[in-house]
Amino acid sequence: MGRLSVKPAATADGRVDEFAAALVRRVEAMPPGICPVSLVLGQLQVAKAQTCGKCTPCSQGMPKMERLLQDVERFRADGRTLAELRRTAELLRDTGDCAVGWQAAEMVLVGLDAFADEFASHTQAGACAAGTRQTVPCVTQCPAQVNIPAYIALAGEGRCEEAVRMIRKDNPFPTACALVCEHPCEARCRRAMVDAPVNIRGIKKHVVDSAAADAVPVPAPLPSTGKRVAVVGGGPSGLSCAYFLALMGHDVTVHEGRKRLGGMMRYGIPAYRLPRERLDEDLRAICSLPNIAVQTESPVGAAEMGRLAGRYDAVYVAVGAQGGKMLDLPGADAAGVMSAVDLLSRIGDDDYPDFTGKNVAVVGGGNVAMDCARTSVRAGAASVTVAYRRRLEDMTALAAEVEAAIAEGVEMMCLQAPERVEADADGNACALVCRPQRIGEVRRGRPAPVPADKPELRIPADVVLIAVGQAIESAPFEEFGMQADRTRLCADEFLRAPGFDNVYVGGDCQWGPKTVIMAIAAGKTAAANIDEALGFHHVLDCGAEVPPARLNDRAPYGRVQVAERPARERKRDFAYVELPVSGEEAAQECGRCLRCDVYGIGALAGKEHKGW
Repeated sequence: MGRLSVKPAATADGRVDEFAAALVRRVEAMPPGICPVSLVLGQLQVAKAQTCGKCTPCSQGMPKMERLLQDVERFRADGRTLAELRRTAELLRDTGDCAVGWQAAEMVLVGLDAFADEFASHTQAGACAAGTRQTVPCVTQCPAQVNIPAYIALAGEGRCEEAVRMIRKDNPFPTACALVCEHPCEARCRRAMVDAPVNIRGIKKHVVDSAAADAVPVPAPLPSTGKRVAVVGGGPSGLSCAYFLALMGHDVTVHEGRKRLGGMMRYGIPAYRLPRERLDEDLRAICSLPNIAVQTESPVGAAEMGRLAGRYDAVYVAVGAQGGKMLDLPGADAAGVMSAVDLLSRIGDDDYPDFTGKNVAVVGGGNVAMDCARTSVRAGAASVTVAYRRRLEDMTALAAEVEAAIAEGVEMMCLQAPERVEADADGNACALVCRPQRIGEVRRGRPAPVPADKPELRIPADVVLIAVGQAIESAPFEEFGMQADRTRLCADEFLRAPGFDNVYVGGDCQWGPKTVIMAIAAGKTAAANIDEALGFHHVLDCGAEVPPARLNDRAPYGRVQVAERPARERKRDFAYVELPVSGEEAAQECGRCLRCDVYGIGALAGKEHKGW
């Protein structure tokens, strides 16, 4: 065997890895509003760089598809071009030797179908489809359209009270969202091209920790309009609608069926994630408006809906999805089997469970399942096991929640489908029996589990918590005459209930269980639509100005993470788990913001963010 040497190609491959990593970061920061034709072309060009060119379909097909796509992108093509592009892609897909070729062709074919309107606009109208324009990523990805660059800039200058005002322009729950928002705003952050997305939620947490929401006065309402609006439901959607309507000068009465306001923020999120006293800061600020009246323990049935619709100029129904779903399992009627939502709801009224010495099994893989598992640990359970029918990476819960649960001692039993609950002679649950699964074909974006040829798994369980979804209690509203689709209350594109002129619907009761920020966005939208329907077009001033942008700091930095109390300590109580973000950390993180509202796409938008 002769001497070995490092080949130049091997050295080049190391450099290629660096370029590939940068490409991955760029793809992760794909801006919303990008032209789909350009995106398909770009993906094809990456595939063309990867091909070895050995087979004729790749060596000839890829350059031809590239030329055809370039003609489409530059508005120099017609229907015949698209037909030729499709034929070429089909030929490459069916005859290409390796995955590089046939997968690239399949991607082009999928793009032609998925973006048919855009391709048609390029070839017929000679322009991109209406609405195709890049926007500020974090603002676009936020359901409530909060002006995130503005409040980050204010926080970076230490003006936290003004930052709270800026957040509250679009979101009256700055504290709750700082603690529990799933931060979709970070998904396309352009900072990812440099290093990693800005920790937007961490900055917001620093803001509300520095300036409590109830210590920052809300804007004064505009002059009274003489209009009266009833809001049914005191959760994030209903209270957001009430807040904005009140600022517009309308008189609002909120009807809440439970003892306290907050909806699923209080009755569905444990205190270790959202302390009740912090939630109350937002609630006190909202209810400080003089033209908001609140009636708790005031459930609304069919008869009361009729009275409200007759007495008020508008009614907004936002009752959420506060019922718990159960699985139709043999033995599900045993003592100790309960809905996860029911358990968390009891905690909302300070009725904490005592699971001392008990084995707890949780069925599900979402955030509610993680909340129940971590709550069970704090309630003294001897063991807590999560049974989930898919893989760990398929869980819909936030990765941070799953990691936190594991750190606190929760065992994840994945690829286990609940089969039945075993009960003892006294009718008490004693085990959850699961049927093992194996992962199969991808369906609707996720690999689907299928039964595996393995023996059943028996999980000892004195308590079985079912966390597989939430139910909407639509019956009273259907009796009133409102339409429902599988218990979800129907509404048109303006959130108006079909058949009614002054009844609106929004939030979880309309589209099913989602997130706090999506419920807030629905309430904000409903308020704007109700205001328009009442004959107004109010513009609100948040009382804070957007600071001028500074030059970007483009040096790569590590992303500041929100630290938590040690798992061995936090799992023993229901106290808040996260630690404060220091002023130094917040300043560094604010400095990482690239101010997309000013530079690049923001300059094209030309929007004023003072009112809405």
